[in-house]
Amino acid sequence: MKKLLIAAIPFMLSGCSYYNTFVEKMQTDTLQYQCDEKPLTVKLNNQKQMVNFVYDNEYLSLTQGLSASGARYTDGVYVFWSKGDTATVYRKDTVVLDNCQLQNPKR
Repeated sequence: MKKLLIAAIPFMLSGCSYYNTFVEKMQTDTLQYQCDEKPLTVKLNNQKQMVNFVYDNEYLSLTQGLSASGARYTDGVYVFWSKGDTATVYRKDTVVLDNCQLQNPKR
């Protein structure tokens, strides 16, 4: 019986890993924006307070920061700022994606 239990432990632990990945995907929203320059797909994880997206062939993970209005996420170089159904992306205080409009917003 002990041998069976010892053999089953790795399978049970791997199941926990898959469960955590599944739960995280459930807590992540995919937001589609149409910006002046191009479309932008943003993965928003409210629980972790972060957004992820690809810009200029670079995968960016930004954490939520202070904002007087709207939601602001930054990594120290890039800033994703959204308010309502619109968003803007900055790189070192320069706008790189402007007039981003959320497509099919939830109402």
